[in-house]
Amino acid sequence: MSVTPNLSGRLVLIGAGKMGTAMLQGWLEAGVTGDQVTIFDPAPPPETMTVIAQHSISHNPPIERVGGVEAILVAVKPQMVDEVLPAMAALAKDNPLVVSVVAGKTIAAFRQHFGATTPVIRTIPNTPAAVGRGITAMAASDGVSSAQSELAMALLASLGEVVTVSDEALIDACTAISGSGPAYIFYMTECMTAAALQLGLPADVAEQLARATVAGAGELMRATGTPAGELRENVTSPKGTTHAALQVLMADPDGMKQLMIRATAEAEKRSRELAG
Repeated sequence: MSVTPNLSGRLVLIGAGKMGTAMLQGWLEAGVTGDQVTIFDPAPPPETMTVIAQHSISHNPPIERVGGVEAILVAVKPQMVDEVLPAMAALAKDNPLVVSVVAGKTIAAFRQHFGATTPVIRTIPNTPAAVGRGITAMAASDGVSSAQSELAMALLASLGEVVTVSDEALIDACTAISGSGPAYIFYMTECMTAAALQLGLPADVAEQLARATVAGAGELMRATGTPAGELRENVTSPKGTTHAALQVLMADPDGMKQLMIRATAEAEKRSRELAG
């Protein structure tokens, strides 16, 4: 659920691709006005250009004319950071908050461009953000005030839920769970579809059953707030069909839990490697 960001200065968005545009639209819906926003992107998609025009948003103005910057949100591709940010360094003259939604780039990487004492919040969102149902984990550098943390949470709420971690190093763990997590769910859905085919169901029915079951179970967890373990127990009758399947999935040491632990450990390791 979007929260109106409490802006007293200018909000600069660097990168107006899918993620940047999703946030921009969320901010506008939450009450941010077009005259509070400046966008830097050489070639936004047509739908973004429409939003820019509709709300009279400043787009690619001379950097030296942009003043009173309160927050800079960076949403460019990781490989573009070192190419794009040197030209943006002047935006940090008023020591604004910098919020990164760039995967694999550390707080130190942003301070190299914006200054060693710049308050930086590093985040990792995930792909359901595209439909407003994502979750973003954030970690703050030293020097980030409580008001700046609240502002960052409000800006990120346009993508879905927001959680904080106390140590930047934990962003790698968040990447392994929520950042990469949607792919695990998509693959589980593929596996359920394949299993349904093995049981003799037609392909279209197999896929519909798998997709709707995964989506419905996720929505049930969200809507009720009931712990996943309790929901599982609620649908597992002793010696019933679900119990029979769970005996396989919950087997130790070869069941789903241990497999997920190994998989996410590999993802966390790779996240640390990519961040350098």
